[in-house]
Amino acid sequence: MLNHDENVEWNSSQLQRAIKAAGVALWTWNVDTDAFVMDRRGYELWDVRIDGTLSFEDLSEKIHPADRDRVRAAFIATRAVVGLYEIDFRILCGLDIRWVSARGQGNDEDILARSMTGIFLDVTSRKQAEEGHELLAGEMSHRVKNLLAIATGLTQITSRSANSITDMTSQLTQRLTALGRAHDLVRPLPGGQGKAALLGDLITILLAPYDETAAFSGRIRVAVPRMGVGEGAATGLALVIHELATNSLKYGALSSATGTLDLSGKNAGEDVVLTWTEQGGPEVVAPEGEGGYGSRLLMRTMSAHLGGTIAYNWTLSGAQVTLTIDGNRLSV
Repeated sequence: MLNHDENVEWNSSQLQRAIKAAGVALWTWNVDTDAFVMDRRGYELWDVRIDGTLSFEDLSEKIHPADRDRVRAAFIATRAVVGLYEIDFRILCGLDIRWVSARGQGNDEDILARSMTGIFLDVTSRKQAEEGHELLAGEMSHRVKNLLAIATGLTQITSRSANSITDMTSQLTQRLTALGRAHDLVRPLPGGQGKAALLGDLITILLAPYDETAAFSGRIRVAVPRMGVGEGAATGLALVIHELATNSLKYGALSSATGTLDLSGKNAGEDVVLTWTEQGGPEVVAPEGEGGYGSRLLMRTMSAHLGGTIAYNWTLSGAQVTLTIDGNRLSV
């Protein structure tokens, strides 16, 4: 039995098995000739042919343009700097983007011999998980801010139509409860729970909290085709409608007591077109630039979840938003 303080040596066969199990790719770079050599796993990782000569400059052409200069500078520094180094970067392999971590340790012997050695690790899965966590954190932060803004807006709406404190409390409670039901629709249910809903019913639940009087008897009017919305599409569509209503409550027609909202729909071949039209609110000024997180969230949801597009028409009297949705995706 080996103790922790005993010196243990592993033979080359054991080391090779450990390297293979860890998914490590080995590389060596001759800094004078620029020749770059990797083991078989390295060539597979970078998606380059084993036969023929390979230079560091050849390999660097496969590095993502946004990372290329940074990686070149880091590798060049290893020719003269003693110590540990580690750098993560993206490489382009056909249509795929992979994340690679290059690690090693420079020493005086390597520098004198003009030959650097290190390893590559495929860290794509870890990076994708990190990006997913960052995206989720950003989306949660955005939604919390929106909910606070909505609660403030609903309080103002209710104060305009209420006749007493008791009446206002009752109306505000009902609207916040309806908002809670709407918010449930913009988060996926675990285990595929839930059932398909009619398009009109789904929109009714989502927009009910924003009407001054009662759902669709006041300033919000909806006329959409009678069709089913599947579980998968319901979450994406609910998120889009919820986001548009939030923006309207902050800056558009729903922020004004005289503002109105018309949401109409029609079939256009295999697509479903929903038109969101606001009137009577503050004078509209077209936003500059690419927009904030909410705009990017809308575009991503329309494209990824609904197979469609979103287009804006910023008229002075009110915003008009056209949602074009793949009808086949809507029913799934």
